[in-house]
Amino acid sequence: MSNNTIQSVRGMNDCLPDAAGIWQGFEAIVRDWLRRYGYREMRTPILEHTGLFKRAIGEVTDIVEKEMYTFVDELNGESLTLRPEGTASSVRAVIQHNLLYDGGKRLWYTGPMFRHERPQKGRYRQFHQVGVEALGFAGPDTDAELIVMCADLWKELGIAPTLQLNTLGDHASRQRHRQKLIAYYEAHADSLDEDAKRRLYSNPLRILDSKNPAMQALNDAAPKLMDELEDEALAHFDGVQALLRASGIAFEINPRLVRGLDYYNRTVFEWVTDQLGAQGTVCAGGRYDGLIEQLGGKPAPAAGFAMGIERLLALVEAGGRAIPAPVADAYVVHAGEAAQPFAWQVAAALRCAGLSAVLHCGGGSFKSQMKKADASGARYAVIIGDDEAAAQQVTLKPLRDTAEQTRVEVALAIDYLKRT
Repeated sequence: MSNNTIQSVRGMNDCLPDAAGIWQGFEAIVRDWLRRYGYREMRTPILEHTGLFKRAIGEVTDIVEKEMYTFVDELNGESLTLRPEGTASSVRAVIQHNLLYDGGKRLWYTGPMFRHERPQKGRYRQFHQVGVEALGFAGPDTDAELIVMCADLWKELGIAPTLQLNTLGDHASRQRHRQKLIAYYEAHADSLDEDAKRRLYSNPLRILDSKNPAMQALNDAAPKLMDELEDEALAHFDGVQALLRASGIAFEINPRLVRGLDYYNRTVFEWVTDQLGAQGTVCAGGRYDGLIEQLGGKPAPAAGFAMGIERLLALVEAGGRAIPAPVADAYVVHAGEAAQPFAWQVAAALRCAGLSAVLHCGGGSFKSQMKKADASGARYAVIIGDDEAAAQQVTLKPLRDTAEQTRVEVALAIDYLKRT
C-alpha cells in the first residue's frame, strides 16, 4: 500500500458490509426490545457546547480531563465537543424542548460517541452506544425495571454478564462520606498514587474506583458510603433489591462501584463480564435525580443506562452465537433477449410486494449468475429465461435447502416468498 494512502483515524473503524449486516441484526433486536417496554427514540447532535459536559459529567473526571475531543469553532470562538456519552445530550434536549411538561418520558438513543483513549478490543475512540433514559420517575420500581430490561435483552442475545449493584445515597450522605474519605486518605498520604493525590480534594470518591493494584488494600479499608446513608435512601435501595429478587435477577453488592460520571446518585449498577479481558463492563447506569436541575431545568427525577454496542457484539461472538444479518429474499437471474425486460418487471413487482430482490446486472451465463446468487446470501433464486418470459412465469429455486425448484406465475411466486 502506498505511503500516500489516507487511512482511518486510529481508534475509529470502518464497518464493512458483512459486519454492518450483523449490526443491523442487532439493531433490529434492540428496537423491538425497546418498543416492548414503551420507549421512544430520540436523536441528538453528536456535537455539543463543551460546557454541557463539564457541568453534567464533572470537571474532575477522566472523561472531561483527558478524553474529550474538544476544539474552538473558528467562526464564532465557541468551544465545542464531540459527545463522549449520551445522557447529557438527552437531558439538554428534554429541557430545551420542555418534554416533561405533561409527565414522565421513556426515551432511548443510539449512535457514535467519542473519547480519546487507548484503543483496545471492544473499546475505541469512536464507539457506539444504545442508551435508555427514564425521566420523571422517582421510585425504586423504575431502577429495577431498567435492570430487568437489560436481563431480558441478555437472554435474547444469548449472553450472561453478571450484575453489580450499589447505592451512592443522596447529597447529604455523600458530603459526610466525602469528609471522612478526605480525612482517611490524608492519614495515608504516603500510600497514595499520583492520581489519588490529584483527586483527594476535588473528587475523593473517584479514588475508590482506582485500577492501580497498589491502591486496592487501602481502598478496601476506606470508610464506606453505605454507613452514611439516610433512611430514605436505604429504603429506596432495599426496594430495588426486593424487586430484583422477585424478578429472579441475581446481583452482587459492590460498595466500591461509584461510576465515572459525577451526576449519579442513589442506585448505580454495572453488567460485567470476564470474557472480554480487562474491559469487563458492557452496560452501566443508575439514577441521576439532580442532573435535570443542574442543567437548568425544573427539578425532576431520572434514571437510565448505556451499553456499548462493540462490546456487546464481541461478547455475543465470544459465546459462539451469531446474530443473523438481513438477507435478500430473492436474487433475480436472467439470460435472453426477452428475459431482461421481464426480469426488471419481476424485480419491481417483488419490491412493491415488500420483498427484497437483487437484480443481477452485468450479464453472464446462468451458471455464473447462479454462483453469484448463492454467494449473495439470498433465500431464493428467481430464474428467468426467454421461455419464462414468454409464459410470464419464473422459476423459483431455493438456495438454502434441498427443496425442488418450481415454475410458477409471478403472483404465485410472490405469495410463496412472503409465506416462507
